[in-house]
Amino acid sequence: MSVFAWMAWTWPTAIFFASIALLLVVMTVLELVWPSVERRGFLPIETSRGDRLFISLLSAAYIHLAWLGLSDLPLWYASGLALLWAGIVMRWA
Repeated sequence: MSVFAWMAWTWPTAIFFASIALLLVVMTVLELVWPSVERRGFLPIETSRGDRLFISLLSAAYIHLAWLGLSDLPLWYASGLALLWAGIVMRWA
């Protein structure tokens, strides 16, 4: 019996966690090659690249939860909206 047998590992779940891990690796490499400078955008705080990534991931979770609670449309629309929001946060926040 596998250690992870109690988890429902599906391909979408594995892709999700692999994407998050890859994103963290890319952000680490970017930080080592081009150190982040804190800046002030439309958010009322100064944020670094890592701060904006964290805000984007947290926002994506809330967008998906709100979508599930308020809409019967496919979740892919929420994912598109979350990606659009992440792009806005990473660029202008």
